Amino acid sequence: MESLLVTGGCGFIGSNFIRFLFHEAGFRGRVVNLDKLTYAGNPENLADVARDFPDRYVFVRADICDRATVAAALARFAVDTICHFAAESHVDRSIVAPDAFIRTNVEGTFVLLEAARERASGLRRFHHVSTDEVYGSLGPEGFFTEESPYRPNSPYAASKAASDHLVRAYHRTYGLPVTVSNCSNNYGPFQFPEKLIPLMILHAAAGKPLPVYGRGLNVRDWLHVEDHCRAIWLILERGRTGEVYNVGGRCERTNLETVERICDLLDEMRPDGRLAPRRRLIRFVTDRPGHDLRYAIDCGKIERELGWAPRESFDSGLRKTIAWYLEHRAWVERVQSGEYRRWMERHYGV
Repeated sequence: MESLLVTGGCGFIGSNFIRFLFHEAGFRGRVVNLDKLTYAGNPENLADVARDFPDRYVFVRADICDRATVAAALARFAVDTICHFAAESHVDRSIVAPDAFIRTNVEGTFVLLEAARERASGLRRFHHVSTDEVYGSLGPEGFFTEESPYRPNSPYAASKAASDHLVRAYHRTYGLPVTVSNCSNNYGPFQFPEKLIPLMILHAAAGKPLPVYGRGLNVRDWLHVEDHCRAIWLILERGRTGEVYNVGGRCERTNLETVERICDLLDEMRPDGRLAPRRRLIRFVTDRPGHDLRYAIDCGKIERELGWAPRESFDSGLRKTIAWYLEHRAWVERVQSGEYRRWMERHYGV
């Protein structure tokens, strides 16, 4: 890999992956970050990378649905590897306004695949980052495997399922050298605070209500973003072309257990007699439509084939994440302004 295009590189997972490439992976090539900079895309996440690696980091502000710009970027920077993160990803937003999800996640992936196909002779790998939500919902037993049928239950999950199918079809029909990863719920630094863990950290730290859907019994498998980045890098380096790899943290928790643990850790790490115990801030709110009961990943394939395993336990990863948000108040204040505040007030009343 000499020239790697990362789509959505200013978002949560994309920016962590780019930081991983420069600081941990030993990558010596060029990284081209193509990002539209929607509400969740923040170039500040990579300000130090842009400063420290000016000859090897390139930022291109563009929409992945813009065919001409995408094709020009692939050609101009002689891209030989694509890692596709760019996506609308918040389920609640997909329920309210699904059109943006169809455009970005389906049409955008199609545009990127077409651009990749046009320069297929120079392309080493097209890696597509997806989600376990394409598999639908599990009962109390069992796990998602790479062979699990697709049963998406939200507009977000359906849009990602469609993009997965497109990637598979371009491999089967055109021979494009693809890999796909389906990951469980990520958490860690730089995550936009509309998602569960950062939202609860920031609200609990400030003594605000903690809105939990239903009775909080929905189960998620939590994956620290740095473990996810290591998995993607291994797939890019050694993954078999045409294969799907499921990536999970082996950290199943109900949403209520997750929120309660955040409260307990904050009581320990940021004690405040006026707020403790912070569990009293929990408020159960009306469940969202089509809320999947349980996700759980069997990541045995990537463990066996590529030697990957999560390094962070849920407790160690959560401690690091809470500490990061407490130490980066200026970043938080900047991303919580404007559009984000209007969204929170409109949909959660907080």
